[in-house]
Amino acid sequence: MHPLLRPARTVLLLACLVLATAACERGPAPPTPEQTRARLQQLLPVALHDRAGWAADIQAALAALEIAPNDSNLCAVLAVTEQESTYTVDPEVPGLGRIARDEIVRRAARMKVPAFMVNAALSTRSPDGRPWNARLAQVRTERELNDLFEELIAGVPMGARLLARANPVRTGGPMQVSIAFAEAHAREHGYPFASDGAIRREVFTRRGGMYFGIAHLLGYPVSYDRKIFRFADFNAGWYASRNAAFQHAVASVTAIALDYDGDLLRHADDKLGATESALQALSPRLGLDHAQIRAALGKARTHGFERTELYTRVFALADGSIGRPLARARIPRIRLSSPKITRPLTTEWFATRVERRYRNCLARASRR
Repeated sequence: MHPLLRPARTVLLLACLVLATAACERGPAPPTPEQTRARLQQLLPVALHDRAGWAADIQAALAALEIAPNDSNLCAVLAVTEQESTYTVDPEVPGLGRIARDEIVRRAARMKVPAFMVNAALSTRSPDGRPWNARLAQVRTERELNDLFEELIAGVPMGARLLARANPVRTGGPMQVSIAFAEAHAREHGYPFASDGAIRREVFTRRGGMYFGIAHLLGYPVSYDRKIFRFADFNAGWYASRNAAFQHAVASVTAIALDYDGDLLRHADDKLGATESALQALSPRLGLDHAQIRAALGKARTHGFERTELYTRVFALADGSIGRPLARARIPRIRLSSPKITRPLTTEWFATRVERRYRNCLARASRR
């Protein structure tokens, strides 16, 4: 090689080395949408109808929410969906008509609407000639009930006044996501897919139900080292697992018995909840006054709570008292309550069952 060409060759080799090193530091390129859909079809149940459609809706939701489509996240989504509905977009609920009627009466009573007025409204004839009562008795899914209820509100005398806030349908779709969560999420972040504007109805579709379910499961930052705590939060509310661990730390320092339910601040009235009362008793040791404690607890449903002086000082005291770091997450102790639940269930029961499905999915992923 001519001597004048050697420096140029050296520069070229160095440039290639720099580019290769930069590529290594960035790590592998994220999967393309096509690769994510293909991976999902590998992980979805073989016998599932329209696996390609399921894969497309899940991939689109992850992309819209900017959530990494790695195996851990894919398996988390599939595990919750399997637990909640066994991949049924609009799952049937046994005895839904009776459950719905009882719930309507209870909700109306809370709004000071007498039961006889509700019964009178439900006894009138609907547009198809049948009494509303008869149609209500025949509903099988939450989507059917929601559609009937909206028709009922518009069709009975004083329906908007008597029943508008008594809709018993609070969850829907293949991940059984909270409709209130979906509506709040859409108000804050918008909804990325074409719709008629009714978020409540979108929840009952596969596309909308998966989008809002994935947002609820994975669409918030956490410090957890295990997915099981996200599964518990999906059931109990964002950061419930972290907050339950915080309650355990408070109880460890104060020797005051607390329910580890993840609910740090009482919202129903101005009275102090048990956790806030225990913290106020601890106020001198924390070096925080009652107003500072209340302000920090106001961040209990955000990731930022972990950066408050209250959080760090409570755990510093707790860790010091036992001589080792306490766990920063634990499954909340909550007994599940819903008109659809007919046997004793808890958040721990839900989280451990989803975790089992999640682990099985990861095992399948490792073989493919």
